[in-house]
Amino acid sequence: MDGTGSTVQKKAAELERVAEVLVTGEQLRLRLHEGKVIKDRRHHLRTYPNCFVAKELIDWLIEHKEAPERDTAIRIMQKLLDQSIIHHVCDEHREFKDMKLFYRFRKDDGTFPLDSEAKVFMRGQRIYEKLMNSENNLIQTREEEGVAYERTLVASEFVDWLLQEGEIASREEAEQLGRRLLEHGIIQHVSSKHHFSDSGLLFQFRMNFRRRRRLLELLSERGRVIPESQDSPFCLRKQPAEGGNSSFLSVSPTKEIRVVSAVRRGSMSSSCGSSGYYSSSPTLSSSPPVLCNPKSVLKRQVSPEELQSHGGPFMKKTFTIVGDAVGWGFVVRGSKPCHIQAVDPGGPAAAAGMKVCQFVVSVNGLNVLNLDYRTVSNLILTGPRTVVMEVMEEMEY
Repeated sequence: MDGTGSTVQKKAAELERVAEVLVTGEQLRLRLHEGKVIKDRRHHLRTYPNCFVAKELIDWLIEHKEAPERDTAIRIMQKLLDQSIIHHVCDEHREFKDMKLFYRFRKDDGTFPLDSEAKVFMRGQRIYEKLMNSENNLIQTREEEGVAYERTLVASEFVDWLLQEGEIASREEAEQLGRRLLEHGIIQHVSSKHHFSDSGLLFQFRMNFRRRRRLLELLSERGRVIPESQDSPFCLRKQPAEGGNSSFLSVSPTKEIRVVSAVRRGSMSSSCGSSGYYSSSPTLSSSPPVLCNPKSVLKRQVSPEELQSHGGPFMKKTFTIVGDAVGWGFVVRGSKPCHIQAVDPGGPAAAAGMKVCQFVVSVNGLNVLNLDYRTVSNLILTGPRTVVMEVMEEMEY
């Protein structure tokens, strides 16, 4: 990287390891809340909110195959304790012990140390999520020096987007942010030759914040146990390329498998009768998926009035969907009304009965028939993990 490449890369690798611990810890926290392992507990007439019992947690880790035995489970949790992600509720123990002691995630009691590094990671994650939720063509397959790279950002276009979204106030500030993201291992130049600059150079997100991490990865000194994969609620499953052709698998409502040519990432969608879908499993593919922006799944757009007309061809359904560590497993697109564009067959939404082409009527009791998908998505993302959704589905005759 322009004279300082090895230093920057070494620093980025070290900071990336710290980021992986932060992200892994947060995913575990959400899973433990979902499994009611974290809850308010009483001891000696005192209530300790949002805590877990060390001995019970070790049982849980082994039961859920996150650790092969108790010693490994203790080492995993000690790693989180050393990184100030968890702590003993009274800060009386600096070691994680296989006993009936109460520990708590610092994020649950507001004591998480927001140092400069943590702030960069949190900002990087927010920008990543915002970018993945946006309907744009910023991330595409592009060429640099005759080599094609997938999922790339043009630095100057990324700066434009940061300005447009109000993330920064000037191009100089955006360039500084880009350099910090690179130094912290969140983005990288496609061939690791250059630092970030407001130019036509290509960069990629090095970290996929939504990949579900295995806790055993925390104990790997060399890096990840599982190769970084872009499988996430914003990615499509990748079919192994044949003869250099990139493609992804798209599953239709009838479970028939089709191969669809890869174009670019933007809105998650596909041709009618075939739906792209979220991937909630970290083991679906070891290859990064291809970026894609196919057409809407709808055969025709309908109006809110048509959906609500008495005796019309639509029936209402209500789903209660409990999000997991990587989301709810569906994509909303469209406007007035929004529709379900894609559903992960193995995700929470599919388990609840959600299907593509259903129209969204309400989210947690709020009527959303006259809102666009960005607003509806934001309602879901900023709301509780349990989402109650009413949809309208066209009846088959």
